[in-house]
Amino acid sequence: MLKACRFGCRCTLVTLGLTIAATASAQITKAPTAASWAELAKLPDFGGVWEVTRGPAPAAGTRPAPPEQPSLTPKYAEMLKAYRAHPPQDSVAANCVPPGMPGVMGQPYPLEFIISPGKVTIIAEAYMQVRHIYTDGRPHPEDPDLTFNGHSIGKWEKDTLVVDTVGFSKATSLGAGINHSEKMHIVERMRLTAPDNLEIVTTIDDAEALTKPFTRTANFARHRDWTTAEYICQENNRNSVDESGKAGINLTR
Repeated sequence: MLKACRFGCRCTLVTLGLTIAATASAQITKAPTAASWAELAKLPDFGGVWEVTRGPAPAAGTRPAPPEQPSLTPKYAEMLKAYRAHPPQDSVAANCVPPGMPGVMGQPYPLEFIISPGKVTIIAEAYMQVRHIYTDGRPHPEDPDLTFNGHSIGKWEKDTLVVDTVGFSKATSLGAGINHSEKMHIVERMRLTAPDNLEIVTTIDDAEALTKPFTRTANFARHRDWTTAEYICQENNRNSVDESGKAGINLTR
């Protein structure tokens, strides 16, 4: 206790340091053992480079059903209405800001899955984004940092990887002008429907921004002979911002 310390400030700092160390140690990834590597062989083969596809073609004479759209609460519907009335400049592309979740999983660029003991790593070619999905049993932090891709934990349910993600930066969105709150929560169910087809069913809920959860399904084709390329957005970026902050293509570069 503070009153029992001879040097109260120093004792408080030491106590705080021990608390932080204890919290950090609970999330230290253990060194993989031969047994943990052997366990990977029992899991579905998600490894390799994948590209989002349009999915199976609709039956003859029919049209594919449009994807479900977010059902917004009145506050967030007004925000979308204001956005559409006065669309801002496309400073996201101009400044090379990545889309983050959930947009990163639907871009027309390859995704590489790397499976290792206690973690699944997804590397997106676009903006060279990286997602860490911890499968070692750790929980989410009580107060996660708000990041573009959020904090992801996963578990295997037979042939399906279930990924639970929270803690998103409000700089990300659900679409043009469709905002979310800090309460957004995303669950992805990933499974192979064929040796080289990966289905990801994504459910998004947000008690503040959405009147109900909504779900989307995407299919990915594996390209066993592909590798991901280096993607440095700022190099040769023509969608730049001028002195006034206005975005636009600069053809003089």
